Amino acid sequence: MQVASSSSSLSPKDPLFNHLLDHGEYSDLDVGEVPDMAGKVPNTSAAASVSHRSGRKKRSLPAEKENSRMKRLLRNRVSAQQARERKKAYLTDLETRIKEIEHQHAELEEKVSTLQQENSMLRKIIRSTSIRTDGVKGIG
Repeated sequence: MQVASSSSSLSPKDPLFNHLLDHGEYSDLDVGEVPDMAGKVPNTSAAASVSHRSGRKKRSLPAEKENSRMKRLLRNRVSAQQARERKKAYLTDLETRIKEIEHQHAELEEKVSTLQQENSMLRKIIRSTSIRTDGVKGIG
């Protein structure tokens, strides 16, 4: 998975960057990339035979635990930044839609007002013509 450089990219001043770089884990951190682990399948045959014999998991060394923790923190940081960016884009889209709908609403209100005035005027014309025609019929 490749992540575009953003404000979440680690800088050389960041202790996480230095720790991972010192342990040879991430030489590509300066461009904000995280390695893709989807295609890699762990070799389970050796691990399965060891765990099958002893009945216990192989204990991780403290350095390995720290390394795993740092990797997890980095993935979490990148994921959180991506979520913030998605949320920001979503809110921007919503604000744009709100403005468009408010504009349409104002146009429709203006149209309703115009039609109400026209309707009122036509009713007055109908009333005045019916009064005149009634008066003409009564004379003859």
